[in-house]
Amino acid sequence: MDLELKGKITLITGGSKGIGLACAQKFLAEGARVVICSRSAENINAALAGLPGATGFAADLTDAAAAADLVALVEAQIGPIDILVNSAGAAKRAPVDELSPAAYHAAMDAKYFSYIHVIDPMIKLMAARGAGVIVNVIGNGGKIPNAVHIAGGAANAALMLATAGLGHAYAARGVRVVGINPTGVETGRIAEGLAASAKAAGVSLEQARADALASIPIGRMAQPDEVADLVIYLASARASYLSGVNYTLDGAQSPVVV
Repeated sequence: MDLELKGKITLITGGSKGIGLACAQKFLAEGARVVICSRSAENINAALAGLPGATGFAADLTDAAAAADLVALVEAQIGPIDILVNSAGAAKRAPVDELSPAAYHAAMDAKYFSYIHVIDPMIKLMAARGAGVIVNVIGNGGKIPNAVHIAGGAANAALMLATAGLGHAYAARGVRVVGINPTGVETGRIAEGLAASAKAAGVSLEQARADALASIPIGRMAQPDEVADLVIYLASARASYLSGVNYTLDGAQSPVVV
């Protein structure tokens, strides 16, 4: 199946590790021109060693000015961005008794604003050109509450609303906005979540992992490649009628009708 991604300039935030890196590899395989972003220049350089033809820039996306500068830099040096994939940032998980107003602010900065700071300048440029796709990798914590992910889940819920609202508002101007809500993906971040769950439940890390796997009907966690497969489909011409929606990817863990 031709996804019509050849030559498409694709900016992937959080593209040096985990889901973002898997997305970069998939887009390159489809012939896209890939640009990755991370806060760490060291991580970018390590990732680019396995991403022939890709480019990378370091930026702290919790800073609105830095995010706007990143978009401007990519547009000036690489060309008009066709696709934006947001996969940067994750809120720290913690038992509810350890939450504070500062923790909620930190969660919004880490997850919500690190996306919005890039989306805002990007979607306006895309709308002016009459074309573009934004795919937000969010997380099912915004839909299904988790006792150790309340602050981060609230940030995810805000992103889900922004995704739906912006998808609706910009549809007539040629820009699609979609979201993906994965749960339990085998990346470096899963260890932090399991540690928080183990602490809250008073069990070992091994038991917390066993409990997490037992809650997934498919019987395993997702691989980053599986999330990336959905990302590239949603970003492609094959999904041209999809916008303003958030897709759950959780191995049938939370079967709901919406």
